[in-house]
Amino acid sequence: MTETAPHLRMDEFDYELPPELIAQVPLTQRDASRLMTVDRASSTIEDHHFIQLPDLLEPGDLLVVNDSRVIPARLFAHKETGGHVELLLLRHQDDCAWLALARPVRKLKRGTTLHVETRSGESSAEGQATIEHILDDGQVAVRLDEAVERHLEVYGHAPLPPYIHERLDDEERYQTVYGAIPGSAAAPTAGLHFTDAVLQRLLERGIERASVTLHVGLDTFRPVTEQYAEEHKIHSEWCTVESDVVDRIRATKERGGRIVAVGTTAARTLETLGRRWNDGQTGGFSAMTDIYITPGFQWTLVDALITNFHLPRSTLLLMISSFAGRELMMRAYGHAIEERYRFFSFGDAMLIT
Repeated sequence: MTETAPHLRMDEFDYELPPELIAQVPLTQRDASRLMTVDRASSTIEDHHFIQLPDLLEPGDLLVVNDSRVIPARLFAHKETGGHVELLLLRHQDDCAWLALARPVRKLKRGTTLHVETRSGESSAEGQATIEHILDDGQVAVRLDEAVERHLEVYGHAPLPPYIHERLDDEERYQTVYGAIPGSAAAPTAGLHFTDAVLQRLLERGIERASVTLHVGLDTFRPVTEQYAEEHKIHSEWCTVESDVVDRIRATKERGGRIVAVGTTAARTLETLGRRWNDGQTGGFSAMTDIYITPGFQWTLVDALITNFHLPRSTLLLMISSFAGRELMMRAYGHAIEERYRFFSFGDAMLIT
């Protein structure tokens, strides 16, 4: 589902990032991260810290977060011949079946048995997985033995992005403090900055919070390699909005409050809801979404967006450029580089109003 402007060149959404600005570890204190504010109406950019967020929003705003939790989705295994294989579980399908990324996929075939190693590097007869189908883009359909399926925490590792090379001592730092529904292959990283103290201060300021769920999948990891944005194939992700959340969103809009999406995943879910509203479906829902938000997209529900800084030539950079305009976003990214902001998953944040 897309409203992509035709012939949108991906090289217009590229930028040079000094490698040292890629945050390798989270800050000791979550809300100590920096927060850039970008005002779409005035095109002004200001520098703050995340702990100031409650004072930068307005009473009556509704903060909408993604409450998905990251699963220990990275599995290390070896074939019976000894070759090593890495699996990244993307989406649960049925029983013990998963859609996954495999590396190296070229040495796998249908029926290949993998011995899955525990977090301590051991393997046993119970810890196995079977490749059922070889799919496109390095993906496979894989069936886990029940022991692995039931005890992913014994076998799986935190699925940190490939640009993070440091070991994460506390894997809870790759979870939001409000995450509740396991299912994501990557963290909804805009939410990593929140602390209980910030959430309490927001509530005291009259800024309420609602939760939607979107389990983060493949497009978080895939760069856009095509020359034009419309040539990129967006992948589907499972999302849920409960009926009571729909009612709260509607009430916020009716009283003139703003819907503030925490992260591109919450924004994607909200705009999927908006499309359903436009089609006359006004209740809650649970479904796959393939909405593709690029410049030319008509936003319906999101009024403000909290987001981290995204990779060059990515679907997420396309999305925020759709929300705020490419020129303003590229200027904001240039400012962030000049001011030495920290980038990507463990980096700093931006509030676009």
